[in-house]
Amino acid sequence: MDCAYFDAGRCTSCALMGRPYPEQLAGKQAHAEALLAPFDVPVWMPAVASREDGYRNKAKMVVGGTVDAPTIGILDADGHGVDLEACGICSPGHRAAFPVLARFITLAGLTPYDVRRRTGELKHLIVTESPDGELMIRFVLRSTEPVPRLRKHLPTLLAELPHARVVTANVLPEHKAVLEGEHEIVLTEAATLPMRLNDVTMHLRPQSFFQTNTEIAAALYAEARDWIRDLAPDTAWDLYSGVGGFALHLADADGAGPEVTGIETSVEAVASAELSRSDAALSHLRFASGDATAFALGAAAGEAPDLVIVNPPRRGIGAELAGWLEASEVSHVLYSSCNAASLAKDLAAMPSLKPVRARVFDMFPQTTHFEVMVLLERRTLSVE
Repeated sequence: MDCAYFDAGRCTSCALMGRPYPEQLAGKQAHAEALLAPFDVPVWMPAVASREDGYRNKAKMVVGGTVDAPTIGILDADGHGVDLEACGICSPGHRAAFPVLARFITLAGLTPYDVRRRTGELKHLIVTESPDGELMIRFVLRSTEPVPRLRKHLPTLLAELPHARVVTANVLPEHKAVLEGEHEIVLTEAATLPMRLNDVTMHLRPQSFFQTNTEIAAALYAEARDWIRDLAPDTAWDLYSGVGGFALHLADADGAGPEVTGIETSVEAVASAELSRSDAALSHLRFASGDATAFALGAAAGEAPDLVIVNPPRRGIGAELAGWLEASEVSHVLYSSCNAASLAKDLAAMPSLKPVRARVFDMFPQTTHFEVMVLLERRTLSVE
């Protein structure tokens, strides 16, 4: 993939841009294997390749420029807007929507936020596209002052973007380097975006995390389901469960799957997962808001399950949870990691849980990042 923005030095976020994709994928595979070499992974399955461009389902764009000439993209070192409306890793739906959104910013009088002067209102645009081509559009604002204008001109936006299912205003009053605030105002009748992966439909709420690459996420969940069905566990925990991707893929409508408990800190994500569970009438699943480590260590957790699924943020599961898993009677752990270095650190803290197989999933082409999933099995350590 080639990118004019990268070649011109306007955006260097994609560190591997211009490198042949087979070379990128081979490098990620080699990096994962090197980091996990101390654990003697017996089976490395072939890496799952992604499309090279248009793979992102979520675009997180900074709004700069002026109300009459807004930019949608990033800010340069001086705080000026750099327009990236034709960004090649964004989905075609994003790229089609950006010019419409730029016109709407002018129509609704949404003054871009000036980071240096701390003036203006519109900070970011967050646009998510579903597999069915529907959009969730979120305007991140400094205050609620522009909301009446958003409401007034919303019919025009929906007429130009008929696939826009959810439109919200997110309020971020603080001047700090974060993407969104806690307060969300839903402006459309629909409040969730259906994300249909494989035979599972998840309902994405505005502040819920979802894997960035829809096609690779579908492959990841399908592979996890295949690996786990071979184990036939009766009970499972899905820690860091997000909107329930792993848990929902384990469930059978007839109740034949395991009893699954999903734990996630984000209340919005839990609400999304519960809606998906309810819609699919999956009575043997439940989701709750809480800290994964605290849940595992807490007395309320009861007996250890047959299987624990962990899909933590980049920092990994940490010493406490790894220590609990090592000392527990959990027979299998499915670990999906977006940071192979923290995965290796966690595996070192769980010597009784041995890798059975592993696979790289290229969730982020053109960058150095990737997902790697490892199935671990408890084995008794030999005493010499």
